[in-house]
Amino acid sequence: MAQQLRTPAAEEALLRGHAAGDKDDAVAAAVAGESKDAKRARAGLCGVLRERKVVELARAKRRLVEVPYTATLAHTANALLAARVSAVAVAAPPGHWIGAGGSMILESDPATGAVRKHYIGMVNMLDILAHIAEAGDDNDAAADAAPGEAVDLDRRMAVPVSSVIGHSLEGLTLWTLHPNTSVLDCMETFSKGVHRALVPLESAAENVVAAELVEAAPGYRMVTQMDVARFLRARAAELGDAILSRSVRGVGVGGAVLAVASGTKVIEAVRAMRAASLAAVPVVDAAPTDDADARRILLQLQDGRGKRVVETFSATDLRDCPVAELQAWLGVAVAEFKKKVAMYRAGVLAADADEEEERRREMVTCSPESTLGEAIEKAVAHHVHRLWVVDEEGLLAGVVSLTDVLRVVREAAIGEDRELHDILS
Repeated sequence: MAQQLRTPAAEEALLRGHAAGDKDDAVAAAVAGESKDAKRARAGLCGVLRERKVVELARAKRRLVEVPYTATLAHTANALLAARVSAVAVAAPPGHWIGAGGSMILESDPATGAVRKHYIGMVNMLDILAHIAEAGDDNDAAADAAPGEAVDLDRRMAVPVSSVIGHSLEGLTLWTLHPNTSVLDCMETFSKGVHRALVPLESAAENVVAAELVEAAPGYRMVTQMDVARFLRARAAELGDAILSRSVRGVGVGGAVLAVASGTKVIEAVRAMRAASLAAVPVVDAAPTDDADARRILLQLQDGRGKRVVETFSATDLRDCPVAELQAWLGVAVAEFKKKVAMYRAGVLAADADEEEERRREMVTCSPESTLGEAIEKAVAHHVHRLWVVDEEGLLAGVVSLTDVLRVVREAAIGEDRELHDILS
């Protein structure tokens, strides 16, 4: 759990290392009368994404971060903070649980093959926030209390982590990918809003019945949308400019962008995010016109388009808040909470922080004319899963997420492949 995350540069170096292993293949292809580069050029973008397997991304990852099913939410939150991750797998003794989504994802002993544990789900900060947000929903006596005081956080954080699995759809449906899944097929899964999946380095997958998957492996790695984005950045030269030079206009721009006002209390923002199943929202300047308007603005999500975005409030911010301080900080305004978290990072976390980590914490925006390549570069460099799209005046115009980017790149690759097939046939 204490193992450090690799930097994007290290990830790219590893990916380049995989590419170096293709030299022997290139020699063999040349002997056959056609170089690998020529084959790739003929195959196009789709060919590159089909050729690469998800196990290449998995090998570059550290060991899976997990917690036992008996761990408390407080322990789980501390594990997320210590490991600097936004989600952990939950492990239980084999045979004691039905897995998330009816799956049976088992870890076996590499020597004997005996099953050692069963992964029953995934828990991220959104699950924990949803559990916290439930406080007061069924307690009318707490309705007039201050937002922070209305939550008995100690009691809420003392429950076992297994009891909150399923607060978010992704935690209830634990995704796995076979190691030989192509990056293209991996992108199909991630383009539907799935943010992460477990990948066994070795697989003995077996379809038992229609919807039940039995997967037994000696070890797993977690592959995320961000890993695919890093892959695309590292392979930009092979993917070409035809796709990556497209603007983000029309990708995710347009439609409502749900936001919170800077004066919204943290607990109210969490409740609103829980209701909308959002892991992050923009924080906007919103001046109320009267008391009723002020109450509505501070208790509900609003369409942030045309407003000035000043911050991002996300589940990661709550992850970086120490559990000991969370009770007191739930009742402060989102803008003030962001300042407190920043001061905590600059102090307690200073020994582990570096320039790259601080750069990741900046609010990241792009313009409607930014290219997909620029969006990928910014997302990877700052380790964010969405970019707020702002106009020339700095007003919110939309949002582009990694889900959007991966969907568009995949669709473009398939379209290009069809055109190439029609030409060749």
